[in-house]
This record gives sequence, C-alpha cells and structure tokens, in this order.
Amino acid sequence: MSLFEATGVSVRYGAVHALDTVDIALDPGVLHGVIGPNGAGKSTFLDALSGRVKPSAGTVRYVGEDITRRPPRWRRHRGIARSFQRTSVFASMTVRAQLDMVAHRQGADDVAAVVEALELGPVLDRVCAEIAYGTQRSVDLALALIGNPRVVLLDEPCAGLVADESVRLLDHVRRLCRERDVAAVLVEHDVDGVFRVCDVITVLNLGKVLAHGAPAEVRADAEVVRAYLGSAA
Repeated sequence: MSLFEATGVSVRYGAVHALDTVDIALDPGVLHGVIGPNGAGKSTFLDALSGRVKPSAGTVRYVGEDITRRPPRWRRHRGIARSFQRTSVFASMTVRAQLDMVAHRQGADDVAAVVEALELGPVLDRVCAEIAYGTQRSVDLALALIGNPRVVLLDEPCAGLVADESVRLLDHVRRLCRERDVAAVLVEHDVDGVFRVCDVITVLNLGKVLAHGAPAEVRADAEVVRAYLGSAA
C-alpha cells in the first residue's frame, strides 16, 4: 500500500471530462512529475488530490483511509500540503511573519529548519514586495513545507522564473523530498527540469493518462513525443 494513492479519479463538468480515470501512487521520498499540454487536466488533478475539487468518480486514499470527500483544511492538518501556480505570499508581510503565521496555524515548530533548507535567512525580515520574484517562489514552497507534511502537491512552482532560478528551485524540491522523506507531486511546464529531478513521470493528455513510468521510458515513448514533447522541444 502506498502512502497516498488515487484510483480511477474522474472530474466532469457537465459533458466535459476534465479528468478520466486517472491513477497515481505516491511513496515517501519519491518525486512524481505530472506533465502534459495546456488543458491536459494537470491542475484539475491536483485540485482533486488536495480536496479543492470533488471527483465525479474514483477514490483518494491516505495511509489507507478513504479521504475522497475530505476538505483541504482537513488534509493540510494531517500532512497533505499544496502550493499554487500563483504565489500565495502576502506582499505587505515579512517572510518571518508569514512563516510564523502558518506554523501557528499548523501547531508546528519547524520554521528554522525550513528557513535553513531553502536559504531564506537573509530575507526573513523583509516584506515580500521587496524581495525578488524567484525568492518569493521559495517562500511559497516554504509555506507548504511548514509542519513537516508527508505529501506535497506542487502546482508549477517555477512559473515565471528564469532558467537558472528554475534549476535552483527544482534542486531544492528534489533534495527536500529525499531528506524529509516526503512524497511529492510536481506539475511543471519546465519539461527538462521535470525529467532531470523526478523519479517517476505521468503524462496527461485531454484528461487521460498518456504514459507513466521512469523518465527515460517516458521520454522515449512515441505517443508522448507525438502529442507533447515534439512540440515542446
């Protein structure tokens, strides 16, 4: 049994199938990439895993318990964290104040460890509006890591970053997954970055799983090249 798994998850909006019987199984310390063209259903899938969207069909389980209908706050307090495409930082608050606020809400005492891991010490007492956007993305990741979650769902953490910033942030994600034994899903448009840091990759297309496996296997899949990688290269 995996730590976190989804079986046959489907999401329908009227006649539109945003997701169609998608499976995933997450194990501690494993970084699982999810890629695909725009409109493939990637963010909808994260919404279903995090409780923001209720699946039309299928089951989501956490340590063996059916949590399909559990809300996001319930999941966050039990170790399932989520980040978003747009940063969730407050521009007028200091980095320290935001991390402390989340730590208080989670009853956590690991702020110092997260700050050290993401090298945020130099900006702790600066308001987020004054720090670089790439650093804001690191703060966003820090907010998700407060409280030692066992599962982290990352929705395009590198959105808006230049190449070297993306490399740095994804390296942080990979290292933190392994050091903290976190099971993580990474949805990301930086395809080269996903293939570089992820242990397993799932490719979605039109709401369905197009391919799944080790990075080398997925990169060599003719259907993936035809539907996605060919145009992304």
